[in-house]
Amino acid sequence: MRSLARLWPWVRPIRRRLAAATVLAAVASVLALLMPLVLKWVADGPVAHRDPAGVWLGGGLLLVLGAAEAGIFGVRRWLVARPLAEIEAGMRQAFYRHVQRMPVAAHERWSSGQLLSRSTTDLQLLHGFLAVALPFLVVNAVTLVVGCVILLAQQWLLGLMLMAPVPVLLPLCALLEARYAAAARQAQDQVGEVATIVQESILGIRVIKGLGHHREQARRFRQLAYRLRDTELGKARLLAVVSVLLSVLPDIAVASVLVLGVAQVADGTVSAGTLLAFVAIALALKPSVDSTGELLALSNAAASAAERYLEVMDTPAAIDRPRDEPPAPLGWAPAGLVFDEIRFRYPGSPAGSPDVLDGLSLRIEPGESVALVGATGSGKSTVAALVPRLYELTSGRISLDGVDIATIPRDRLRGLVAVAFQEPTLFSASIADNVLMGTGSTDRAELERALRIAQADEFVRALPHGAGTRLGEQGMTLSGGQRQRLALARAVAARPRLLVLDDPLSALDIDTEALVEAALRRVLATTTALIVAHRPSTAMLADRVALLSGGRIVATGTHHELLRASREYVALMTPVAIQ
Repeated sequence: MRSLARLWPWVRPIRRRLAAATVLAAVASVLALLMPLVLKWVADGPVAHRDPAGVWLGGGLLLVLGAAEAGIFGVRRWLVARPLAEIEAGMRQAFYRHVQRMPVAAHERWSSGQLLSRSTTDLQLLHGFLAVALPFLVVNAVTLVVGCVILLAQQWLLGLMLMAPVPVLLPLCALLEARYAAAARQAQDQVGEVATIVQESILGIRVIKGLGHHREQARRFRQLAYRLRDTELGKARLLAVVSVLLSVLPDIAVASVLVLGVAQVADGTVSAGTLLAFVAIALALKPSVDSTGELLALSNAAASAAERYLEVMDTPAAIDRPRDEPPAPLGWAPAGLVFDEIRFRYPGSPAGSPDVLDGLSLRIEPGESVALVGATGSGKSTVAALVPRLYELTSGRISLDGVDIATIPRDRLRGLVAVAFQEPTLFSASIADNVLMGTGSTDRAELERALRIAQADEFVRALPHGAGTRLGEQGMTLSGGQRQRLALARAVAARPRLLVLDDPLSALDIDTEALVEAALRRVLATTTALIVAHRPSTAMLADRVALLSGGRIVATGTHHELLRASREYVALMTPVAIQ
């Protein structure tokens, strides 16, 4: 239960309310145990002496105790309902905030479905534990202890007989609950796998349908769903065994007590009221015994949920190093960018595998645009991702205006650098929100300027609500070229000091590409830019071209200079040009 104990920082603010609610629930349960004692008094007193007034008094006491019990449970629910909902919301918010702060490399460890299930299903289990399992395990313990004391005080021999199953139940239930905990963790992991395949199928529905892959995808989903079903059935079997043990053995004990008690009443050693109260208390304790198995199962599931939640929360967030150099100057002037002996290996790469970048050095002057060209897999996109610190260098240094970017806080660095990736990502928001999301502005003029540069203004105006049109998930209602133009508009809208474009024109048709190129030339004239290029038209946008091969820059020059001087560059550019 160490994982559950680590939830204390979230529980601490409401600890008094939670404790008060638990105490109230325990008091209500103890009040329920007093009702059989009232019955004993009524049976042995007013009923035995034919006293109607006493019977009415006893009935009134029972009514008061019942009303008090119900009222206390109502107050308990009022005490904890809102605070527990706030804890769940706070934990979900903390989880989302931490996921956003984790390094990109850490996200490769978790599938989207696993993260989704941890932030929804697992937190609901934790809410159930704090709201139900934890307080009522305490309440059940108090109820059983008080009930056993009352039973022993009424008739110690019958009390010992009633508690005889306890030494047998404890080790058996402990063994079964340990197995249930392992099954609960397995089921929660499988829920994450199912969520992942559902999300992938929805986002990739066009590909699945286009390739006729729906039957294979359905088979894959069915396999996962049936694995989850089998695990849940295994959990149900374990819980059923626990429930049977907690029901049958106590029932046998109660039946034995009833037989012996009736015999004692017959020979006059025990009064009828005492036996009535004894059996009533025993039956009042039975729900506490029966529910304990389910409460322990819920606690085990919650412990697994806490472990899964904390696995993500324990993943180190991206932390800025202490600044030991002067900060990069603010302003809108183009920034200079220098790569100095860069080495980079992806986290988790096999031991002995070569570095993706091996001593890469490149200088980009303020206001200069450089196209980065290389074979597929040479590391061009990796270089683009290193500039905004999506990954951390293995060694070397990247400087912005002479300042090591490792010493610049990420949020500030990413305010100076804008990136447009090859695979455009759009969000379920309006076009205006998507384009201006990196600017912190709602300026209509900036929006129109960015759309115009990306040659997206015409198709945006044609939409039902213009720039206010809300995009569907991933912008699937738009064509690939339209999505890419909006991603490009988002990059230029921020007026960055450094613009990083990862093959920004790959999804555009020839006519649109020519228009976007003309607009980009005007933008590149006022900023520093690093452009990952795969075709001559993109390379010719830049002032200079850098050829990446073997993890380092092997040649630089204009497009035409490299065509004359580098056979490797010709081999890369010519097939594209012919197509």
